[in-house]
Amino acid sequence: MNLSEINWDLENAGAWPLPIKVAIIAFLCLVLSGVWYYLDTQDQIAQLEAEESKELELKTKFEQRQQKAANLEEYKEQMAEIEKSFGDLLRQLPDRTQVPELLVDVSQTGLAAGLEFELFKPGAEIAKEFYAELPIEIRVTGDYMEFGAFISGLASLPRIVTVHNVKIEAHKNDASAKKTAKDPLVMSALVRTYRYLDEGGAPARQIKK
Repeated sequence: MNLSEINWDLENAGAWPLPIKVAIIAFLCLVLSGVWYYLDTQDQIAQLEAEESKELELKTKFEQRQQKAANLEEYKEQMAEIEKSFGDLLRQLPDRTQVPELLVDVSQTGLAAGLEFELFKPGAEIAKEFYAELPIEIRVTGDYMEFGAFISGLASLPRIVTVHNVKIEAHKNDASAKKTAKDPLVMSALVRTYRYLDEGGAPARQIKK
């Protein structure tokens, strides 16, 4: 087939050879398909992908909520246990009227352990979310056994008491003397007690001894 002998006039297209007709029709179909895809199908595919992604997200949320619903009773039991534990801890925090008694308990615990107080200095309250810290600077003389009994006694109090910044050293009055196993020691520490802040209960600026 000699292409130069073909009359390419569109009015004479019916006389073109069959392979030429098939090739032109195929080309036109490809062009139309591309235009159709660009103008319509492409947006539909993007929308379909977005809906599939949304479906997957909703399915994941449904599975999570279904799992929570299945464990609802267990969650309720855990919440009840947490509330009970929280209530028990709150009951260990004194209110404003119980603070002087608590300070007396701390000092009496030291005296009962055989310690001698050189310093017992309550500081200003430090307000937190629902409680206030009551720092107390102490310095006591005694030996290791008495110090241990004092710390143990604080831990056994019905209220929460914590001990920080513990430092033990030789008594200054005996610094130049010959040391023996029975020489007194000095322990300085920061004892913290805690007070529950009831509604409207602003922390005091200073707790008097």
